[in-house]
Amino acid sequence: MGIDSVLEEFKLDALLITDPYNMRYISGFRGGEGTLYISRNNKVLITDSRYTEAAGKESDFTVIESNRNHKTTDILLKLLQEENGVILGYEDEAMLCKTFRTYQKELPVVKEWVPVGGAVTKLRQIKTEEEIGYLRQAEAIGDIAFSKILDIIRPGMTELEIQAELEYQLMKAGASGTSFDTIVASGIHSSMPHAIPTDKKVEMGDFITMDFGCRYMGYCSDMTRTIVLGKANDKQKRIYQLVLKANCITESFLHAGMICREVDKIARDIITNAGYGRYFGHGLGHSVGLEIHESPACNTSDTTVLQPNMIMTIEPGVYLPGFGGVRIEDMVVITRGGYENLSHSTKELIEL
Repeated sequence: MGIDSVLEEFKLDALLITDPYNMRYISGFRGGEGTLYISRNNKVLITDSRYTEAAGKESDFTVIESNRNHKTTDILLKLLQEENGVILGYEDEAMLCKTFRTYQKELPVVKEWVPVGGAVTKLRQIKTEEEIGYLRQAEAIGDIAFSKILDIIRPGMTELEIQAELEYQLMKAGASGTSFDTIVASGIHSSMPHAIPTDKKVEMGDFITMDFGCRYMGYCSDMTRTIVLGKANDKQKRIYQLVLKANCITESFLHAGMICREVDKIARDIITNAGYGRYFGHGLGHSVGLEIHESPACNTSDTTVLQPNMIMTIEPGVYLPGFGGVRIEDMVVITRGGYENLSHSTKELIEL
């Protein structure tokens, strides 16, 4: 399945791609600013002088420079006039309404504008072996950073200090950047799944949830581990073991052919049957690639059938307001008969 399949599916003469991640996936151009024009006769990358040299090196598309006197719409109009037809597809999920109205006004040769939704993004669902290699290395960098941070955390450090140290270790291990804002949530803050790190100091007896990821060759990693600073109490152990059970049992069932919402149900039933269903509010996981959140998703409604070489996170959690929470997250590759876990950090309860 390639970009030609989108042209055929929507019966298009040409297609505009403006989503920066789809631009990279289709053309190889990493700059993120510009427009791809694709038809059966042309593959054109339009961008400005900041990126034209890099675009020429990174992409096999014809690169055309846009500027104030040679606007993108001028270039598109000329390209469209050379086509036999004028049915033009566009990424309605990525294009601003203002931009779309400008295009409609300045490209009168277009007889029909066809929104293609997430059709181009969907091409990225099944990863190539090269992509999986990048994702594997990104997750390995996360494993290294996690092992290092365990030697650094101590009582009295703030969540922000732990965040900074964790991100430093990611960079030191070979990351080009973080794949999302690192989450460090301690004590009662850990009951918030996407807590923002603060100047709260970590204390003995705190849960510390760390959700972090990095970029390697443009591809993202994603991992969450929850530890206890000092000795865990009985309730902490009980919650932790429940989340670990949901994580491990769900992963043991993974294989190509499963429906995403069925995967979510396995973990959700385990947590619900233990009496904590209301404290697991988010979906079980999502795909990862050039973006940290890609489709499909393992949640209560996604009916996508898992295919070999899809990437998924498995991240059940239990979050108790006023007490704290636990999330354990792995990133896996779906295989025909099972899965490969790209996350190798221990999931057993760590008491620092």
